[in-house]
Order: sequence, then C-alpha cells, then structure tokens
Amino acid sequence: MRTLLITGQSGAGRTTLAAATALGAADEGTRTLVLGTDRTDTLGAALGTPTGPRPVRITPTLTAWRPDATAAFRDDLAAFQDRASAVLDLLGAARLDAEEVTPLPGAEELSVLRALRDAALSEAHDLIVVDLPPTPQALALLALPGELRRYLRRLLPPERQAARALRPVLGRLAGVPMPAEWLYETAARWDVELAAVEAVLADRATRVRLVAAPTPAGADAVRHATLGLALRGHRPEALLANRAFPEPGGEADGWLAGPLAQQRKVLAEWDQAYDVHPVPHLGRDPRGADDLAALPVPAVTSGTTTVEWPVTDRLAEDGVLVWHIPLPGAVRDDLDLIRRGDELVLTAGPFRRIVPLPSALRRCTVDGAGLREGELRVRFAPDPRLWPHGR
Repeated sequence: MRTLLITGQSGAGRTTLAAATALGAADEGTRTLVLGTDRTDTLGAALGTPTGPRPVRITPTLTAWRPDATAAFRDDLAAFQDRASAVLDLLGAARLDAEEVTPLPGAEELSVLRALRDAALSEAHDLIVVDLPPTPQALALLALPGELRRYLRRLLPPERQAARALRPVLGRLAGVPMPAEWLYETAARWDVELAAVEAVLADRATRVRLVAAPTPAGADAVRHATLGLALRGHRPEALLANRAFPEPGGEADGWLAGPLAQQRKVLAEWDQAYDVHPVPHLGRDPRGADDLAALPVPAVTSGTTTVEWPVTDRLAEDGVLVWHIPLPGAVRDDLDLIRRGDELVLTAGPFRRIVPLPSALRRCTVDGAGLREGELRVRFAPDPRLWPHGR
C-alpha cells in the first residue's frame, strides 16, 4: 500500500490535482482512495460527485472520503464521559449531550489522521491520496502525532505504570488521589493509535507532492514548504506548477508579457531543484472526470521521499561524530539548536521540531554545528564519563 500526501500553496489547486491524480491512478486499475480534508466539499466539486463522512464509490476503483470531525469528536467525548463517570459524578459535573457538542480546535486534524490510519490498516486500497491543507497547516498536522505522543510520555510516563497495584496504597499514604487505571489505559491506547499514524507518515512508501502556481508568491511558498518538510524528514518527489500559461508561438505582448516572464523565471529556478511538472490552465475551473483527465499530472510510481539523517564516525580524524540533517533552503541566521537531555530542539525559520538523539549521540556533548550546501552538520564529542573505553 502506498500513500501520497499532496500539499502546497494556498489557493493553487491542490484539491483539483489530488482528485486528478487519484482518478488517473484508478483509471489504470489501482484501487485508490482519495481523502479530503477541507470543511467544504471542494473534493466533491472537483470530482463532480458529492463526498461525505462515509466513503463514496466514484468508479469501480476510486473511492472518495471526507471524514466528519464533528461525529468523531462526539464519539470520543461520549467515550471519555463514560470512562470518567465516577470522577464527574464526584465533582457534580453535568454531562454534555451529543446535540450541544461542537469540535474543539485540533479535532479536524485528529479525524483526518485517524481516517488515514484506518484506511492504511484496512488493506482495501493500493493507493491513498491525501488532499492536505495548505503547507503551514499540513506541516502542523504531520507533526501532531509525534508531539501528542511526546506529551503523553512526559505527563504519564509508561515506566511508572508498573506501580499500578501500589497506587491505592500510595494515595492513602500521601493523602491525595492517584491517577485512575482508566487514565493510564486511555493514554496507552492513544499512544498505540498515534504510533500507527506515525508509522504511515514515516513509511518509505509514503510520498509527498507540492502544488504551487509558477509565480513569485508560489516560489516563496515552495521554499517554505521544502524547508518545513525537510525538518519532518521528507522531500518533495514532484512539484506541480499548476495553472501555467501556455507559451505563445512568438513573443508575448500586452498584459500577458509580464506574467509569462515571471513564470519562465520561476520554472527555470524550480527545474534546478525539483522534478517539475507544469499543469496548463484550462481556461476554466476543472469540474468532473473529463476536465480532470485533461490535466497532465504525473503517474504515481513506487519510491520514497523520506530522508535519512545519517551519523558519520569521524572519531579517528577529528574526535567527533557528525549528525547530518538535510535542510534545503535554510538560512544560517534563522537556525537554532538546543540540547535538552536526550533530545535536540531544532528550529529552522518558522518551523521547530524536537527530535530524540540517536543512541550513540546521547553519550556525547554538542561540539558545534555548521550549515553547508543545505545540510546542517552537528558535531558531537564523546563524553569521557559515558563513552566506552577503547574508542
């Protein structure tokens, strides 16, 4: 099973190209699911068939699905109230009815991630095309499983669950209530579910495509997207330059001359760094299978866009280990590194990620860092107190 994540510039036609990509794969016989994340049914408008909270069969090999965040949030809240009934009754709290529940911020993202996990585990599809939100929101969504798992581990450390049998005794001795069993069980269940989502996002069969207009604003959006994806360990496998103006037979004149000059400059820059696929403007908003089939989107092939962060051993030459972190487009003045225990807090421009150190580097101290040719190289010197003798 393969997963294709499509994101990019806001308003550049991501949903349309996600629908066209899914339809093209389905027409070739691939069992395809296209997963929409928009509150409004832009996916259904592009496909020419309304989509909804349950999977809709578009063709024998194409299914569309737009998860319902409200229903999922109501179900989760009802389950929580049932599990916490004793505590709620003790506090005299009034339960919320399903009719008065509206999703909180983050509920839509969680419903999309849960749908992606369920689709990946069902094995009913060979390809899942995910129409992600614009890049800033998409990167936040991709980071959500790892961040939530980290919070859970800090607030409810798994190693402390071994003392479950002692909690009633400890509670009486301390004179304060101890966390209930259901709380740890819920945290463990969430951890398993979030880990399953992380596994899908980090799988080598998961690929990322960017969509942007070939304009200066689109170029800025692509630079930010590439840097943000690199910090999450991904690189774009293709860049779809959507709504490109057709090249005239001769020199362009009038109002079209300026936009065409900008387009040529942007495409020339993109060609040096990406696998670029210009998608021409149809002169109208694409609607339905015929219009989608007219869009020349590339076929989905096997491969990976995950990026390794290798550690090289330079102990013999320089006495350090070097951690190589690809960050194309990063600016030296916008980089920041903080070592916190066995984690590295890495900031690149507007993006931040907290990553666990590889096991070998946990026994080292940071000896410096440098940015060269789009790659951050962090040097680690072995800590004599922790490093094995003989190295």
